[in-house]
Amino acid sequence: MRVNLAKSRFNPAPGAKDFWNEIRKPNPYRWPILFVSCMPLALIFYWLSSETVYMTPEKPRITYITTYAPDRTDDEIIASNLENQEVKELREEAEADLASRKREIYKALGAGIGMDVDEIERRGDERRAAEEAAEQARRDEMFGRTDGEDSADTLSESSTP
Repeated sequence: MRVNLAKSRFNPAPGAKDFWNEIRKPNPYRWPILFVSCMPLALIFYWLSSETVYMTPEKPRITYITTYAPDRTDDEIIASNLENQEVKELREEAEADLASRKREIYKALGAGIGMDVDEIERRGDERRAAEEAAEQARRDEMFGRTDGEDSADTLSESSTP
């Protein structure tokens, strides 16, 4: 007689018969063992059947930026913008001065150890010019400008009705 291995391997009937034979034997520990054996399954079912309900979140409170007075006049706004522009220009000037001083220090160091500082400076200038051109091209593309348009012309044209 040929036995189908796949069917006998996954068939629960022999296991159920074996369990029934063991549970029928008069062993004093059979009921506690059965209870302890069923406990993990009962805990898993309890855990899976429990439902977690989250409270709906509270609506956020909107806080408006109150840095500026809402009743400012146009002249006050323009004066504030001019002050901020001056601060920005001073900051950019200080950064450029610092970068220039760093370059001078590196040039002196490079000359001291025998490097061709003029060639290095030329390549650095070319690289900075290429980066500035790429940044300007990115801005032009972002604002939809063509090569012939100037950013100031574009701004003045867009502000007129």
